[in-house]
Amino acid sequence: MPKVVITDYTFPNLDIEKLVLEPSDCELSGHQCRTPESLIKVVRDADHVLTQFAPVNADVVNAMERAKVIVRYGIGYDNVDLAAAAARGIPVCNVPEFCTDEVADHTLGLMVAATRCLFQNHHATTNGNWGLAVPLGQMKTLARLTVGIVGFGRIGRAVAKRLAGFGSRLLVYDPAIGDEEIEQGGGEPISMGELLANSDLITLHCPSSETTRWIINESSISKMKPGAILINVGRGDLVDPDALVAALGLGRISAVGLDVFSPEPIPADHPILRLENVIVGSHIASASEQAVITLRESAAKTVLKAINGEPLPNIVNGVPNA
Repeated sequence: MPKVVITDYTFPNLDIEKLVLEPSDCELSGHQCRTPESLIKVVRDADHVLTQFAPVNADVVNAMERAKVIVRYGIGYDNVDLAAAAARGIPVCNVPEFCTDEVADHTLGLMVAATRCLFQNHHATTNGNWGLAVPLGQMKTLARLTVGIVGFGRIGRAVAKRLAGFGSRLLVYDPAIGDEEIEQGGGEPISMGELLANSDLITLHCPSSETTRWIINESSISKMKPGAILINVGRGDLVDPDALVAALGLGRISAVGLDVFSPEPIPADHPILRLENVIVGSHIASASEQAVITLRESAAKTVLKAINGEPLPNIVNGVPNA
């Protein structure tokens, strides 16, 4: 009987996973592991591993004696040591399609809120201050802005499709996507340096990796247009938080919309939480009832394919497919 271990989950139960995996007659066990030490104990004899946010580092991977796949609930997979899994011949799979519309919608919401100063005007009005809450120059319209999109995967392209309706000029940086594909998606292919220098608003939709970690830092911020707006719904470690706070204080960046941060949760005393021109969320851009159902079904179906010896979808660490 194959053993499926779920290392951690934020769902009220595992009924969806059980329903998908029932035909395989597997043993399913759910846990709430938060440390490598606790993970090692539960994954050692697992045939298949499902993980959400638990730190599946090299020690955890190397403790797996029978694992045939590691499936990550979600698009990102930076909590899993891909190299360690590849060295052991264990494929790591993600679920890239479950929340494209949700995240793209959330991105546009942050853009509109930042460019129209919705929160500043809301708070001013509820405090009895009738009239414009910010200098007129801070009220912007997307039709007259150049938007730089960093990362042109499913979500980046969905954001571009939505922005086309607003009339924005779209600059795109993604070295993994060909120029023709970017142009077909409504964008202008451009280097990162050119994107920084020419964008009024920059939105991040690239994965966290060695090449993208802290892609927005003191150096890159210095190359931005003064007063640019930054949106990040990708991964918290795409943006250096100290450099971001400093740039906001100096006015180098005029407004920020964040659904992710480094670290998470944001410390309660962090200065980013006290700034009026910052909109923050708790990593919830992907949230909707249907998205969570799709995520859980898709992750469980990937495990089911592994149990049945079928080819696996969405392998992210280069391990050859079955």
